[in-house]
Amino acid sequence: MKIDTKYHGEIEVKSEEMVTFEHGIPGFGEEKQFVLLPLPENEWFHILQSVTTPQLGFVVTDPFVFFKAYDFELDQASVESLGNPSEKDVQVLSILTVREPLNESTANLQAPIILNLANRKGKQVILTNSHYQTKHLIFAQPAGKKK
Repeated sequence: MKIDTKYHGEIEVKSEEMVTFEHGIPGFGEEKQFVLLPLPENEWFHILQSVTTPQLGFVVTDPFVFFKAYDFELDQASVESLGNPSEKDVQVLSILTVREPLNESTANLQAPIILNLANRKGKQVILTNSHYQTKHLIFAQPAGKKK
């Protein structure tokens, strides 16, 4: 099917490439179908693009690339809602707030997006009992510069 996208224009996507968020994404409950698209000329960032709303595309990344010690445990209800995926079928993403200059961009580590690659189900999980926040700098700040 053809979809209009925020960053890629009109593209063709196959149904097996789509990810279903049964309850949408917090704040976008009506948006249930997304597709993960590469961001041209960038190996770290992707776009989680709504299939139905062209202007709704989240810049996302693998948080483990930038935060090696990132660690959390999913609650059993979330695991079950994703279809009890095996560890190899799970992909974790963080939504980014991209800023200029790029080194001021942040990642939301408090609410990771979990994808089950086997059944194409997704869920954004809010980590309530963690020290993670919604804005973590993805690039280390130069010495002497504090935020």
